[in-house]
Amino acid sequence: MNLTLAQSVELAKVVRDAAGSASGEVAVCVPFTALAAVGEALKGSSVRLGAQDVYWEASGAFTGEISAAMLADAGCAMVVIGHSERRKLFGESDEWVNKKLGAALKAGLTPIVCIGETLDERESQKTWRVLETQIAGGLKGFAPADLAKIVIAYEPVWAIGTGKTAMPAQAQEAHLFVRGQLKKLHGEGFAQGVRILYGGSVTAENVDSLMAQADVDGALVGGASLKKDSFLRIMGFKSA
Repeated sequence: MNLTLAQSVELAKVVRDAAGSASGEVAVCVPFTALAAVGEALKGSSVRLGAQDVYWEASGAFTGEISAAMLADAGCAMVVIGHSERRKLFGESDEWVNKKLGAALKAGLTPIVCIGETLDERESQKTWRVLETQIAGGLKGFAPADLAKIVIAYEPVWAIGTGKTAMPAQAQEAHLFVRGQLKKLHGEGFAQGVRILYGGSVTAENVDSLMAQADVDGALVGGASLKKDSFLRIMGFKSA
């Protein structure tokens, strides 16, 4: 929940103009109020537009909610589902994530499904159980073909805004476990085809070491994406 409409468009244009030298695919997931304007600014560029949340119903008396079809109509190609802040602050469950995933896929959007453990869960040795439960619950009922577009984002909640830092090796360990769970669900080919992003306080200073990890396929960037210089540096990461 940051930036005015004008600030959003200004930052989007900076990202658009630098996308040609990025080290990978780039997307910006902006507040609902800025979607149409930012989408207009990104037209003709390689930068994809995404939203930060979606509701699972197609339409109806759900005041304040936004449907997947509305997002697509506004120019979205992607949507974040089950972000750690949505889970923590607004009580989103794996069942909700599962419903939202279905709505996003039906509308042709690329879903970025977020998973991750809290500090209490990590310190009580529950990390793997939490990740296994969130993956199984979030992806329940979908065949591999349904999930061809899915992206997973691992967010160690304990490393976001807490002063604690996840080391690259910890990120790799978690991503490898997540890929293993995807393999259990739908096989090796499926698991290798899913992009797994890291979302634990990615910065210009740590992005290179994170992206050098074998199973870290990209980054879900929070606060650092609001600052032009830091986000451009992250976009141009050097993993070798």
